[in-house]
Amino acid sequence: MKKIIFDNIITILYALIIAVIIRSLLIQPFYIPSSSMEPNLLVGDRLFVTKYSYGYSKHSFPFSPPIIRDRLFFKKPLRGDVIVFKTPADNRTDYIKRLIGVPGDKIQFIDGNLFLNDLEILKDLNNKNNYVFCGKNPIKSNYFVENLPSGKKFTTAYFGDYTLQNTDLFVVPKNHYFFLGDNRDCSKDSRFLSSVGYVHENNLVGKARFIFFSSDARKGSIFEFWRWGELIRFDRFFKKIK
Repeated sequence: MKKIIFDNIITILYALIIAVIIRSLLIQPFYIPSSSMEPNLLVGDRLFVTKYSYGYSKHSFPFSPPIIRDRLFFKKPLRGDVIVFKTPADNRTDYIKRLIGVPGDKIQFIDGNLFLNDLEILKDLNNKNNYVFCGKNPIKSNYFVENLPSGKKFTTAYFGDYTLQNTDLFVVPKNHYFFLGDNRDCSKDSRFLSSVGYVHENNLVGKARFIFFSSDARKGSIFEFWRWGELIRFDRFFKKIK
């Protein structure tokens, strides 16, 4: 009997070790709790993030143990990547945003338009009468397809009244990055220097790859299995994140 218990404990320990290795070095699931990345990521999306995309730091491991001082095997992220990072304010909270500025870039909103290194980021109107959520409230918004200089294209949402008109000029420091939410008028991101601001390369966790499961968390819990037809967004399963 004792041998059976001991063997079971060893098996569980091995399984935990393997799970930690996979989570730390390869891939980790994340849940989307806010609307800051609408219309591309919705509240209730579950997605996989690859941990190896930009190398490894202490934030690659559970509870961010101080076992790595800098970043190992660092690979520079690209503008337009959707990235999970630890917020500089506490080095604990996970945020997911889109990378817009790399070290040395100048970024500013002028009259509701995004400028990168003194050049306006072109955006094509996709849908003029749509809605995005801001918290629990649906807000009438315009959808645009934005075009970064690298050729990366993605959809962004701006409130119909263009709440965000003008900002200060942001200059991205060395070894730091500047992030924006795709839901431009409802996102706490690098524009808010006191809470997010510029993100150090060591705070990068990984690159968002694809959605593996999604349910409408605003309508109810997935534990209400009798409502799965209403709650689960089957059309978002295994959707690649652009």
